[in-house]
Amino acid sequence: MMTARDEAKGKLTGRHVLIMVLAFFGVMIAANVIFIRAAVTTFPGVTEDKSYLQGLNYNDTLAERAAQAELGWTAEIAEVEQSGGEGRIVVRMAKGDAALSNLALTGILKRPASDDADQALAFKALSGGLYEAEVEAFAPGAWDMTLRAENILGEAFDVEARIIAP
Repeated sequence: MMTARDEAKGKLTGRHVLIMVLAFFGVMIAANVIFIRAAVTTFPGVTEDKSYLQGLNYNDTLAERAAQAELGWTAEIAEVEQSGGEGRIVVRMAKGDAALSNLALTGILKRPASDDADQALAFKALSGGLYEAEVEAFAPGAWDMTLRAENILGEAFDVEARIIAP
């Protein structure tokens, strides 16, 4: 035989529903606060410093790109190697089918989403238009390489390439 007390013990009341709703929304708000805080503190949202000034000088940027196109130079990543704590990147520079030698190449290797693992690249010339830069081993994933090649006449060629490290 069930008593009135036993019957009230298993009954769902308005107080129970209120506590469940408040607990649900409390958990949702806490999770959102955690994720929003993590997103804001890990990525500032700025992809270019001084983007306004770059916009003002956009015609200069277009003129530089046209001058680069007139040079007819091409650059391609010939090889990316990693072993142990070291690696190397080899770039092939050419004009049409002819290899370009006697160029000064500098660059930077960086992560697209952060700047804490950036590496400066100093290339040395090999034969046949190949240039090699030794780097510290880099983590798997996407990396952006920005490269500048200059000849003795001061003509410059800028390259941006995405490297996917295994």
